[in-house]
Amino acid sequence: MSTKQYPQRTCIVCRVKKDKRELSRLVRTDTGLQIDVSGKMNGRGAYVCNNPDCWERAASQSILAKSLRAEISENDRMYLRQIKPQ
Repeated sequence: MSTKQYPQRTCIVCRVKKDKRELSRLVRTDTGLQIDVSGKMNGRGAYVCNNPDCWERAASQSILAKSLRAEISENDRMYLRQIKPQ
C-alpha cells in the first residue's frame, strides 16, 4: 500500500518545509491582505506556519512584503497580529 503524498510548501519566515495543509496561506488582494482557507484564492500568496513567532516576524519585518511583492500597510500588520495563532 502506498501512502498519499501531499504538496510541500515552505514557511516564508522560518524556512521549514511542511505539508501545504499545515501552513496558512496569506494572499495579497485589491482590498488588502487575506487568509486563504481554501488554498485556491487568486492572487500572489505566501505561506506561514502556525508558530506565533513566525506570525509576529511576518507582521513586523519586511519578509512578507518581499514574498508578496507589495507594500504591507499598517492595517494589514495589525490584522496579522490579531489573527496570529496562540
